[in-house]
Amino acid sequence: MPSDVIAGRFRLERILGHGGMSEVWLAHDLELERRVAVKLLSSARTASRFEREARSVASLSHPNIVGVFDFGEHEGRPYLVLEYVPGGTLDERLSKPLSDEDVAEIARDIAAGLAHAHERGIVHRDLKPSNVLFDGEGRAKIADFGVARVLSDATLTTTGAVVGTAQYMAPEQATGGEVGPESDVYAFGVILFQLLTGRPPFESEHPVADMLTKSWQDAPAVESFRPDAPPFLAALAASALALDRHARPADGAALVSALDQQALPATAATAETAVIAPPPPPERMPPPRGRRRTYLAVAAAIGLLALVGFGASMLLTGGDDDTPATPESTSRATTGARAATTQTQPSATESGATTEDSPATTPPPPATEPDTTTTPPPTETAPPTTDPGTTTTAAPPATTTEP
Repeated sequence: MPSDVIAGRFRLERILGHGGMSEVWLAHDLELERRVAVKLLSSARTASRFEREARSVASLSHPNIVGVFDFGEHEGRPYLVLEYVPGGTLDERLSKPLSDEDVAEIARDIAAGLAHAHERGIVHRDLKPSNVLFDGEGRAKIADFGVARVLSDATLTTTGAVVGTAQYMAPEQATGGEVGPESDVYAFGVILFQLLTGRPPFESEHPVADMLTKSWQDAPAVESFRPDAPPFLAALAASALALDRHARPADGAALVSALDQQALPATAATAETAVIAPPPPPERMPPPRGRRRTYLAVAAAIGLLALVGFGASMLLTGGDDDTPATPESTSRATTGARAATTQTQPSATESGATTEDSPATTPPPPATEPDTTTTPPPTETAPPTTDPGTTTTAAPPATTTEP
């Protein structure tokens, strides 16, 4: 038994528990006048583990993680001063059935503690019911980060080394593979399965057999042992116990989100599957309303210009408004249009109605739309002669024969 006072400050009162590498004492802090738990190393061979636990947990401060107050060495034995939680362990509470409300609350507390550690790059690696303690208010707290892995420390874990408790190890951890937050999620799944059914998913007399079985066999369904289990909690346990680490919830934060929203979180595997599907083709969107107005205005302007140009061409080809067209030329143009011939039309001198102000070579107006506003009343056709009221000259003899 160690001396009664550790480091001249922590007086040991009674032993709380012991394991293969350490023993835990209830102690009294003489300076702060409070109860604490002192964890003493059983052998100097694992001193580095205690130091690692002290560094890991000292960086964590969360209501669902047992806090570390101090650490050092006493009489050649490393020690760790921890927050004292008097409510016992989860392992003790599993001796009797728990209500579904208590199960959901305990699962939420464990997930929140894992989320805090994972956010800071720390993986517990030995999560199990004996490492979940309860304070005086019934709040669950994660303890014993002695084999925790700091993700930024590549030298902490040797490839092929197996560290942890076989019954709660993830398949990749049991086979000496790389561990990460998903490994803690698997251990959470084992605990949740045990909370719901009263037993772990794999049971064997030999720990090695458990490790080998879980490396290739899917965990049984919660409903196979308890058909009336809450469907969501049973589904969350199955998701956390997936053989493929990428098919599990990613970390403690994903577990907290799932428990709060009562919905299973997306996993890395489902995200990769979703990317395989090609995106739908983009829809052809109509132009904005302002742009359509611009198109209509431009079209209207082009149409108006076309009408103006057509009218101008009509005026230009129809001669001067003061110069009337003779009935003979009108009749001749209409007849030519009906016959659809290309025969040359008679000149202005043939009609005997062209004034000196109008050029003799001006063609007649279009046959289909004669300018009726400048056509005088019809008169009988007469031989070409000089009108006494005009200054026109007599037309020369016609060079074409009237049809």
